[in-house]
Amino acid sequence: MSEYDYIVVGAGSAGCVLANRLSHDPGNSVLLIEAGADDRSLFIRMPTALSIPMNTPRFSWGYWGQPEPYLDGRRMDCARGRVLGGSSAINGMVYVRGHPQDFEEWENAGAAGWSYADCLPYFKRAERWMGGGDTYRGGSGPVDTCNGNNMRNPLYKAFIDAGQEAGYGVTDDYNGYRQEGFGPMHMTVRNGERCSTDLAYLEPARRRSNLTIVTNAEVNKLSFSGMRATGVLYRRDGQDNVAIAQREVILCAGSIGSPAILQRSGVGPMSALFSAGIPVRHDLPGVGENLQDHLEVYFQYRCRQPITINGHLGLLGKFRIGAQWMLTKTGLGATNHFESCGFIRSQPGVKWPDIQYHFLPAAIRYDGRAAFEGHGFQVHVGPNKPDSRGHVRVSGPEPERPPLIQFNYLSTEKDLADWRNCLRLTREILQQPALDAYRTEEIQPGIDLSDDVAVDDWVRQNVETAYHPSCTCRMGAEDDEQAVVDPQCRVRGLQGVRVVDSSVFPTIPNGNLNAPTIMVAERGADLILDREPLKEYAEVWSAPEWRSKQRERDPIRPVPPGPARVI
Repeated sequence: MSEYDYIVVGAGSAGCVLANRLSHDPGNSVLLIEAGADDRSLFIRMPTALSIPMNTPRFSWGYWGQPEPYLDGRRMDCARGRVLGGSSAINGMVYVRGHPQDFEEWENAGAAGWSYADCLPYFKRAERWMGGGDTYRGGSGPVDTCNGNNMRNPLYKAFIDAGQEAGYGVTDDYNGYRQEGFGPMHMTVRNGERCSTDLAYLEPARRRSNLTIVTNAEVNKLSFSGMRATGVLYRRDGQDNVAIAQREVILCAGSIGSPAILQRSGVGPMSALFSAGIPVRHDLPGVGENLQDHLEVYFQYRCRQPITINGHLGLLGKFRIGAQWMLTKTGLGATNHFESCGFIRSQPGVKWPDIQYHFLPAAIRYDGRAAFEGHGFQVHVGPNKPDSRGHVRVSGPEPERPPLIQFNYLSTEKDLADWRNCLRLTREILQQPALDAYRTEEIQPGIDLSDDVAVDDWVRQNVETAYHPSCTCRMGAEDDEQAVVDPQCRVRGLQGVRVVDSSVFPTIPNGNLNAPTIMVAERGADLILDREPLKEYAEVWSAPEWRSKQRERDPIRPVPPGPARVI
């Protein structure tokens, strides 16, 4: 048995941040426990190899969801990182903070102190942006963010131009003043290598004598004295171990792992605990509920010109990419290839973007295989504010039993309607003149998008997860029975335990999850250390009246800049 001031469970996007920030004070002793290994694999470090760690068992938990009733019974994989750096070590490295209004939505949902002004300084504290620090971007933080190879392939700019021709605006920095529009996409890459939270936060803290890192150790449950969490029980090398927390246990095991650990500890919905054969310590109905995720599909086209990445997917092409990257950390190996993007609103009345585009100058699958012979390009697209809600529930008291994950994708009529709008607007954008020199046959969806039934069927058969599970231990007000943690991330009804990861999001943000998860951990560190939270106001772009060529048939014209307002 060993004792520490703080025990951090999970060395992922949030846990590495907390291990660094809490151990910065030499007076704090910190234990960081990770189920995976300390692995500096070439495939983790090389940005273009992103499909390999995501699909490698030693790096991922390999979770699978239950059959989805609204997706014709399909089961969706739910890759989560099981290695130092967690999902930041296996993800696509796309860096999106979300829209400022996402955080206003959090505060309005009962997460007091999590407005945009409260979150902005922590986004900045985490970041080292290639353009330097300013009102919106951090210039000296641990996480490097850049634009990869700076859109050298002409298809990137053609996609941005197509968005403008379709009647949408252009943004120079969707993580800054204006998210809405088309522009360059940002990634967490440092000097040609993936910048995971392991590299950004844990590596600088490794030599601190007050930080202990234990890998290949799976936490079973919390230990308690009454209603106070006193530590954790974990297994390593076949041996059961106990670690004691003099101050707090902080769960950073993610939106699947954190609710599962709470439930195995007897904290969760009474009916779910009874079904799993777990004695109830604290009936907390929201644990594992409110599960949200983003779905996406690929629009794929054949390309007229031999300029796409498909021309480099043979053995010789991959060898050349790898050799250049190994020698110089440059070239096609130094980027995730998502170098341009777009954020748009789907219809009138939507106050901030709810559709996101990742453009890729290749026609390829997530496993890295070519989608078809020849050259092609694709756009990953999907609605970002789903109504559907699912849950995570343990299937028994043993950690070896995989959790039961039910997303309930497309369970509401609004979600189906959002997908119909999304596909129609996307085809309109991709048919603009800017892409005429490159675009030939549409490979998929290749269906009549005016037929709602055909669209719904195609979506059910072809959507894939964007790997953004979240919101299963959500923050909320004291009188909110479904809230799991309060706005200080403390588990309601218990002492000595917090949850600090993407599971505490009240609602899923408009974008990828790594950046807001790091931000939550940065702010969570100040809350844990009882420091005065930072706050910083900044003007953000306010959208003009929604328009689309498809709906209004107006002449093409740029969207004028809207009025600035202060949040």
